[in-house]
Amino acid sequence: MAIIVNLDVMMAKRKMSLNELSEKVDLTLANLSILKTGKAKAIRFSTLESICNALDCQPGDLLEFVKE
Repeated sequence: MAIIVNLDVMMAKRKMSLNELSEKVDLTLANLSILKTGKAKAIRFSTLESICNALDCQPGDLLEFVKE
């Protein structure tokens, strides 16, 4: 897929675990794991907003476009 999700990178920079992020954004570990591993096909803007708020980052810090 041409869109790369850098959620793990931002979590590492903020020293935040998946469990902690899950509690802050009120998402299940399973859904966050799917997003983190790049297996997600879509993300709601409200979810993206919650993650950006919890990690104090911009959407562009989490999503990257790479030409195939």
